[in-house]
Amino acid sequence: MVSEGVPPSDEEVRRQYLARLQLRATLKRILTKEAFERLERVKMANPELYAKAVQAVMYLYQAKGTVVDEDTLIKLLKRLRGQKKETRIRILHK
Repeated sequence: MVSEGVPPSDEEVRRQYLARLQLRATLKRILTKEAFERLERVKMANPELYAKAVQAVMYLYQAKGTVVDEDTLIKLLKRLRGQKKETRIRILHK
């Protein structure tokens, strides 16, 4: 664990880099090309949602053993994002 204010060692940086590469390779294997590209866009726009989606995709792959396509990923992302509150504006006439 890295203390605040102390830069990570070269070995830690290397390990983190290799872990990211391995995760990316695994995702490329279990997602269709379109699904992988969509997940990469989610990663840039919403890192927190990306992390949740990666966990869910890995679980889904382990449970079903099939490649996850873009439609399945979209449904998964919608569920993870949750229901957005709908804004309702009521105009009362006198």
